[in-house]
Amino acid sequence: MPQGTIKHYDVDQGTGSVLMDDRTEVVIDPTSTEGSGHIRYLRIGQRVVFDLAEEGGLQVARSLKIISFA
Repeated sequence: MPQGTIKHYDVDQGTGSVLMDDRTEVVIDPTSTEGSGHIRYLRIGQRVVFDLAEEGGLQVARSLKIISFA
């Protein structure tokens, strides 16, 4: 599973981005955060693991799991 750091996250909209370890930025799939209790606590700088999926020609992060609470 890819790993990265939360670069931006808007809890009200459920949108944000992850900076992967290879410095590629991917968008967080908003459907990954719906109904996910711990995901509402995403903060800039936290480390996460996730699945990569392609949506509309772009890579998106799905099924995020927090691995450090920076």
